[in-house]
Amino acid sequence: MLRRPFSHLLLVICMAGAACGEAGPVGEPDRTGQVGPANPIPGPSVRVDVPKVEREGVWQPDADGTQIPLWPANVPLAKPDSGDRPEATGNGSPTVGGRKWHWATYVTRPTMTIYRPKGRNTGAAMLVLPGGGFYAVAMDLEGTEICDWVVRQGMTCVVLKYRTPQVWPRENGRQRRPDILLGLEDAQRAMGLLREQADDYGIDPNRIGVIGFSAGAYLVTNMSNTQARTYPLTDAADRQSPRPDFAIVAYTARVLDSGRRRNELELAPWVDISPNAPPTLILHAMDDPVDDVRHPMAYALALNDAGVPVDLRLYARGGHAFGLRATADPITREWPGQVEQWLRSLGML
Repeated sequence: MLRRPFSHLLLVICMAGAACGEAGPVGEPDRTGQVGPANPIPGPSVRVDVPKVEREGVWQPDADGTQIPLWPANVPLAKPDSGDRPEATGNGSPTVGGRKWHWATYVTRPTMTIYRPKGRNTGAAMLVLPGGGFYAVAMDLEGTEICDWVVRQGMTCVVLKYRTPQVWPRENGRQRRPDILLGLEDAQRAMGLLREQADDYGIDPNRIGVIGFSAGAYLVTNMSNTQARTYPLTDAADRQSPRPDFAIVAYTARVLDSGRRRNELELAPWVDISPNAPPTLILHAMDDPVDDVRHPMAYALALNDAGVPVDLRLYARGGHAFGLRATADPITREWPGQVEQWLRSLGML
C-alpha cells in the first residue's frame, strides 16, 4: 500500500464560534450568471420532535428537476426489504433548522433527478447521495436543497433516489454490511449514465464528483474505493467507470471497527481502501450523537496511508444530519464555503 507523510492530511478543527476559512455561503447568481455572497438567516439549533406522516406515492421533483429512471423498465432489479410495497413519502423528525424534512422510501425503481445551472456552466457535475439510515432517502434536506447550492456554483447537480429500505444484518450482536448493497448498485449505475450521456447533459465526463450524507456518505466511501459491480452489465453506461473524480463525505459512519478499543482507529473488515480513490473532503461535527467522529477520522487516516489526497474538516458542534440548513452552529453555515474552496483547488470550478 502506498504511503505519504501525514502532512498530506489537512485537518482543520473548528471550535464553536470560530471561523474555518474565509469563504462563506453563496447567494443567487446575478444577471451575468456570477454568484455573489449571501447571509442566510440562521434557524434554531434546537431540534423539535414532530409527528411523522407517511403517504403512499412516488416522490416527484419541482419544475426545475428532471427525474430519469436509472434502469430500463425490462431490467429486473433486486427488491428492497419492503418487497413490492408501493413507494411512499413522508416527513422525518425532529426538525432541522426549525423546519421539517421529507423522505422517500419503499423505493423499488430508483431514479436520478437532474438540475442544470441557469447561468454559467463550468462543465462539472455533482451526484448527491442523501442519507436516511438505509431506511429512507432524505430527498430535500440532503438532496434537492444541496442541489440548490450546487447549481449556483455553475455545476450540474443530480439527486439519487436509491432503493430502500435495506437493513444491515447482525452477527453475534454486531452489525455487518450486506453482501449486496442496493444503494451502491444504484449509485454506480447513475455515475455510468452521467458519463455515458455527458454530452447530452452538458458536462465533462472527467469532472463528475459525488457528495453523500450519513448513509449516503457511506455509499460515497464504497464508490471511491471500488470499480467492481455486483449486478449484470445492462448497456454501455455500465462499461463506464463508476468511480467519482472527487468525493465529499459528510457525517459518515459504518467504517470503524467497533470491536476495537475506543481510540484504535481501525477500519471495519468490510472496508477496502484503494490508492486510486479520488481526492476526498470529509466533514463532521465532534458532537455528532449518531455517527461517532472516530468513523471519519479512521477513514481519513486510511486514505492518507494509501496516498490519497484527503482533507478532514471537524467542527466542535453541529450534531448530525444538518444538511445545508444554517443554524447557530458554525459548521452549518461554513461548510459550503469550505467545499467551494476545495473544488477550486482541484480545478473543478
